[in-house]
Amino acid sequence: MRAPTASPELFTSLTDDVVASGSDTVSVLTPSTGETLHELPRSSAGDVRDAVARARLAQLAWARAGFAERRRVLLRAHDLVLERRELLLDLIQLESGKTRGQAFEEVFGAASLTRYNALAARGVLRCRRRRSGVPVVLTTRVRYRPKGVAGVITPWNYALSLAAMDVVPALAAGCAVVQKADDQGALSILALRRAFIDAGVPEALWAVVTGEGSEVGEALTDVADYICFTGSTATGRRIGEKAGRRLVGASLELGGKNPLIVLDDVDPEQAATDAAYACFAAMGQLCVSIERIYVHRAVAGAFTRALVDRLEQARLGSSLDYGSDFGSLASAAQLARVEAHLDDALAQGATVLTGGRARTDVGPWFFQPTVLTGVTPTMRVYAEETFGAIASLYIVDDEEEAILAANASEYGLNAAVFTGSTKRGQRVANALEAGNVNINEGYRGSYSSFAAPMGGMKQSGVGRRNGPEGLLRFVEPVTISAMTGLLQLPRTGREFGALEQPLLLLAWVLRGIRRR
Repeated sequence: MRAPTASPELFTSLTDDVVASGSDTVSVLTPSTGETLHELPRSSAGDVRDAVARARLAQLAWARAGFAERRRVLLRAHDLVLERRELLLDLIQLESGKTRGQAFEEVFGAASLTRYNALAARGVLRCRRRRSGVPVVLTTRVRYRPKGVAGVITPWNYALSLAAMDVVPALAAGCAVVQKADDQGALSILALRRAFIDAGVPEALWAVVTGEGSEVGEALTDVADYICFTGSTATGRRIGEKAGRRLVGASLELGGKNPLIVLDDVDPEQAATDAAYACFAAMGQLCVSIERIYVHRAVAGAFTRALVDRLEQARLGSSLDYGSDFGSLASAAQLARVEAHLDDALAQGATVLTGGRARTDVGPWFFQPTVLTGVTPTMRVYAEETFGAIASLYIVDDEEEAILAANASEYGLNAAVFTGSTKRGQRVANALEAGNVNINEGYRGSYSSFAAPMGGMKQSGVGRRNGPEGLLRFVEPVTISAMTGLLQLPRTGREFGALEQPLLLLAWVLRGIRRR
């Protein structure tokens, strides 16, 4: 295995950027060996409040700097992210246990969305003229005011790319950010932040804190002007409730039990190859990973054989190169969760088509990609999000049955359909209850479309990241109306009487223009 470009000295340099006034630390382990990777400082509630106070001051100047300056800085950050990609790739792998290829998706995605937001912010958020209530007499414009300090709470699984999806549009919109990083992804986030600081983002404008959610996360949601959260539905509900009580906005990307429909007109070999990646990239530890496969009976045999063959030939490993297809689960807790779902399913009669066992010969938390059949509603894996290396396969007789089964979930984050007909795929996609739908791809189509909104329906969250919607969540629209001076609005009964007929005539003229 190639030696990492990172070093203990670099780890210390990065963690020195955490806002933490005390001496408490926590040991962070690397999934590849289970050994300590580094010691991470712990922040306190007081540290959060101090970081927010400094960020508020920095935000005033950043907002006044204007779109052109923010664009210049963010485009430079884009370049630095790509220049430092080898370091970022190493850090992602060391912290998460994923493969080089899946780490590259994160780095490339973070750079791409930085470029999008840098170039799109002015067009989306510039002041615009709107039609006034009384044309000629009034002019009306809408400008967008940054909300202030965004509190961003990110998970460990895609630490770098999910951080960028919230932090970068906030910066592009003129906001400051205080981010609570998960312990297991802090180095990746701090290295990403360092690139932005070196590009010209003021240090206080993007602060990083760490610690327990019960203290640090709660403190951040108590004071932030807007809240971004990615994580479990249960935690998202609590954050949403707190935001509602404070009357501040929140975007919440939460859980998923994402379905894939395999129709009878597919190439089974190609569909199986694509399905394997859709289910087990990052070992299924991605909010949009596929966990339910509904395959048409006409191709079920060929598809299942090809899927099993593909997974049994896959290379598991944690080397810092492109030699592995699938990596490790991220922690002992993740391994325990996967094993609990598997044991429950097997105890109730499910069958393992492939996988089903830990691979401690490769690393402490490696687990074979596992596909189950015979899964029933009483099993935990049927409806609960596993967020790990298990997918369940079901056979259906027609398109309608597949759609109904796919939609029979409390979640609605991502869905996919594999078909030989784009037109048929569009029809099925239109019927699926999910915020993101992919045709002939598991999740990467929508996940990488940074100019389009991404988010969930039902219990998968509220709000959208990416696209214009991802920028607009960080601003308050302000309507500014002004008298032109050509006429005065009526104030007395006599004046209203004199203007009644001219105003009604104007309304009819505008109605006619609209009909043309």
